[in-house]
Amino acid sequence: MSTALSLLKDVFGYTAFRGAQAEIVDHVIAGGDALVLMPTGGGKSLCYQIPALARQKAGQGVTVVVSPLIALMHDQVGALHEVGVGAAFLNSTLSLEEANAVEKRLLRGEITLLYAAPERVATPRFLSLLDGLYQKRQMALFAIDEAHCVSQWGHDFRPEYRALAVFHERYPGVPRIALTATADDTTRADIVQHLQLQEARQFVSSFDRPNIRYTIAEKKDPTLQLLRFIEREHAGESGIVYCQSRKRVEEIAEVLCKEGLDALPYHAGLDAAVRQRHQDRFLRDDGVVMTATIAFGMGIDKPDVRFVAHLDLPKNIEGYYQETGRAGRDGLPSDAWMAYGLQDVVNQRRMIDESPAAEEFKQVLRGKLDALLALAEATDCRRVRLLAYFGEQAQPCGNCDNCLNPPAVWDGTEAARMLLSTIYRVQQANGLHFGAGHIMDILRGKDTEKVRQFGHQKLSTYGIGAQYSEQQLRGVLRQLIATGALEVDAAAFNTLHLTESSRGVLKGEQKVLLRESVSQPAGRARRERGGTKATPAVAATLDGQGQQRFAALKAWRAEVAKAHNLPAYIIFHDATLAAIAALDPRSLQDLENVSGIGARKLETYGPGVLDVLHALD
Repeated sequence: MSTALSLLKDVFGYTAFRGAQAEIVDHVIAGGDALVLMPTGGGKSLCYQIPALARQKAGQGVTVVVSPLIALMHDQVGALHEVGVGAAFLNSTLSLEEANAVEKRLLRGEITLLYAAPERVATPRFLSLLDGLYQKRQMALFAIDEAHCVSQWGHDFRPEYRALAVFHERYPGVPRIALTATADDTTRADIVQHLQLQEARQFVSSFDRPNIRYTIAEKKDPTLQLLRFIEREHAGESGIVYCQSRKRVEEIAEVLCKEGLDALPYHAGLDAAVRQRHQDRFLRDDGVVMTATIAFGMGIDKPDVRFVAHLDLPKNIEGYYQETGRAGRDGLPSDAWMAYGLQDVVNQRRMIDESPAAEEFKQVLRGKLDALLALAEATDCRRVRLLAYFGEQAQPCGNCDNCLNPPAVWDGTEAARMLLSTIYRVQQANGLHFGAGHIMDILRGKDTEKVRQFGHQKLSTYGIGAQYSEQQLRGVLRQLIATGALEVDAAAFNTLHLTESSRGVLKGEQKVLLRESVSQPAGRARRERGGTKATPAVAATLDGQGQQRFAALKAWRAEVAKAHNLPAYIIFHDATLAAIAALDPRSLQDLENVSGIGARKLETYGPGVLDVLHALD
């Protein structure tokens, strides 16, 4: 452990491990296998980077890191170069000549961490390389990042991850560490089975991200709601907006740009070069908002993403947790905001029902969707619900929408019975099924052409629900569909059908309790948090001169990052710049104990930092 702490300080500039990091590092350095579940921003990378350095120092060779994303490999290798660690990647961006050069460096023992995609790992050429290293006893460790990709029950299944069992079968004795930020019990069991980690020690950290505020708003005008949310709480700050369709992604990006925001679209339908350019801008520039499908995000290390917004419901809690976890990796206050409505429930149910998957698999997907719907409909603490899904108990957080503004609850049981009764009577009268809009029109007694056409004004339920607003009835329908008391037939124009579960509601045996809409006070979060695009919250407590130093350091960092073709945070995090600005160091010795400045960065950037500060004297 003394070796590990020395590496942590000398290489990465930190004086202590966080949470379970020390225990994990110690276990892996000693040659043990591990399965690590740690939330985004919890420091997973150090859990294999420190053992890689320690085991190479002990003469045990190279660590192979399996990573699913090319962009992530580039940034991680760049970050390791910045701290003086020999790292490289093998992926499709390299020419044959460049790949050969990496392989030669590998065989000469010049590489500590080699990053590769799972597709490459399974190739005969790559395995032949590893065979040679193994025979020379120069294989130190296998690290499998984003390990949930191995599971068909996870939210981002990648079949090629299944081939990674080859590490256990072909290279016995080489320790393996599998890491993920998201895995429920079913996914965890799948990881253990398919990667053959039955003997591995499991390290499960708390899934809580206390700096993230969870808010789920009822959809009214989602685009306008999003604009108000960004303008009031995150003007000029970096964020991600997730949409379900490519078309919607481009529409929202266009709207945000017209409103003066620096927004970019990202989805799989865009040219690869465009996607890369947009991702680079998001990572390297301040205040960029990325509107994207879930094709964007895995492995995004940008620390100062201040918000993640969903304009459409994700498929399950794992996906929601993984995506919202991209906010606030620096530990500063951030937001997870989602707009949610009846059509979201209909769409997600339809996608499961129309899937070609086996019924057993569909049942698992429905169960996962039900858990997310329960979170969305909840009137109690969101965080308690979220953590309970991952098997973790918690107390009300005081930092979600339901804790901060407890919603009023109304009993929608009678309205639910009226809706179900209307659906039943319509089907009895005409032998036909209808969609939500028409059913609500009947119940509210609206005189429409369609009502007259089918004679539905003669039904006993016509007009008996006139006291309910359309918004209230949509909320009731949403919960009935969410709980399975109603089904939507997507193949027949989203018509509504009763189910076996309808009976309990119709008989009054099952209550339907709903939340009333709550308006969030404008500007609340901004007043509490402080900070602007120019001065992040991490530097908000600095005095006038400190703010001046911070701004100058930030401008210097931007120039250095551009010259190195790296995101600015890889040079120094905002927290490190704020610590320097507060300290106002006069010598390299003064800089030595600033968190985030290791020996290589002190040597490389220390003089430049001092020059910036001296120029302000």
